[in-house]
Amino acid sequence: MKQINVGIVGYGVVGNGVAKILEEKKELLRKKSGVEINLKKVFTRNWNKQFAFPLKENQKANSLEELLNDEDIQIIVELTGGIDFPYRLFMDAIDKNKHIVTANKALLAEKGKDIFLKAEEKGIRIGFEAAVAGGIPIIRALREGLVANKIGKIYGILNGTTNYILTEMFKKGRDFKSVLKEAQELGYAEADPTLDINGTDAAHKIAILASLSFGGFVDFSGVYIEGIEDIDTLDISLGRELGYTLKLLAIAKSHNGEVEVRVHPTFLPSEHPLAKVDGVFNAVMVEGDSVGETMFYGKGAGSLPTASSVVSDIVDIAKSIALGVGREIEITSMNWEHKDLSITKADDFYTRYYLRFTVPDVTGILAKVAAVFAKYNISIAAVIQKEKVLSLTEKENDKVVPLVILTHTASENNIQKAIKEIEEQNITRRKTVIIRVEDEEQ
Repeated sequence: MKQINVGIVGYGVVGNGVAKILEEKKELLRKKSGVEINLKKVFTRNWNKQFAFPLKENQKANSLEELLNDEDIQIIVELTGGIDFPYRLFMDAIDKNKHIVTANKALLAEKGKDIFLKAEEKGIRIGFEAAVAGGIPIIRALREGLVANKIGKIYGILNGTTNYILTEMFKKGRDFKSVLKEAQELGYAEADPTLDINGTDAAHKIAILASLSFGGFVDFSGVYIEGIEDIDTLDISLGRELGYTLKLLAIAKSHNGEVEVRVHPTFLPSEHPLAKVDGVFNAVMVEGDSVGETMFYGKGAGSLPTASSVVSDIVDIAKSIALGVGREIEITSMNWEHKDLSITKADDFYTRYYLRFTVPDVTGILAKVAAVFAKYNISIAAVIQKEKVLSLTEKENDKVVPLVILTHTASENNIQKAIKEIEEQNITRRKTVIIRVEDEEQ
């Protein structure tokens, strides 16, 4: 039986999980794959820390070169995070004819074009199942299981931290800051949660899924990103009255030769399967022209779920090496043509909108708003006007109340123009809240 040697760069939470699986389940992996997978070396910058899974001394590398220059190591597993260092590592590893497995979604979303083109030129495989949705095998599903389908759209809850926060706000009426603090205490959120709560983490993941699904390179700078930092429990409550649940949704759609890629807080009908995905769980819904809608659900992060996906890529590549699969097969890391996808600009989005205006509690306000909407061809589907006073403005008797309007499908451009005009007319007293809505009307 052929032995395939593996080197790991980065020994944090996921790295410990990968080593644990490779060492403790070596016999199971051998039986299932027919290959002997040997963890030969691990490199991390500091070996003086306590590790969840201690290694043998002969497995510890003191420099990156020990792995890169070891001709017996065929697969490098990159688990460092960031962009600059792993990018250089990828390029060096490819030059040395080593296959690579990674969980680094930021690197692939922002530098994937360079990496995959060079890997293809050299006949190198890049395994990246763990880069999106942790333990959910969505990458393999898109590359293999749904290969007979033309993908029309993808909806994803791709960040467990934000999903936990919004679930708590929805179910218990708690405010954003208190839930974020709790998420950090429970280990669901990083000490610096910026990339989670501002939507960047989910955007990296949907960019990768869009590239896979639509057969080209997604320029990450064209992805529309909006986070959950400014979400108010009032809007979650009012959305519930309209029959909606709020999620940070990652969306990719293909239409008219363009690809729409966006991440933002989104109201979904409360009966929608994704609306029922709670806590730290992730889920991805994919619509194919042959299979219809399919949904993938599971833990999107954590040591062992993510490590499980990393190991699946290691095994897949190891089997190919052992079988001597030719170069023409080995270069299928991505299912794309060599082209850049045309990304739809934010102004050209068409969706439904939840709009909350803060207005004086006087007659005629709704008529003024409706008149502006008519000017921009925006149709009103539902209205909620509460008697509840939000506060007093500078004028002693000028009470302000929330006015919520749910629109039919409209263009982002027209919505933004209408809101600007309404605010310039001094109809509102605070900045208008805009939350996009995805439902069957579209």
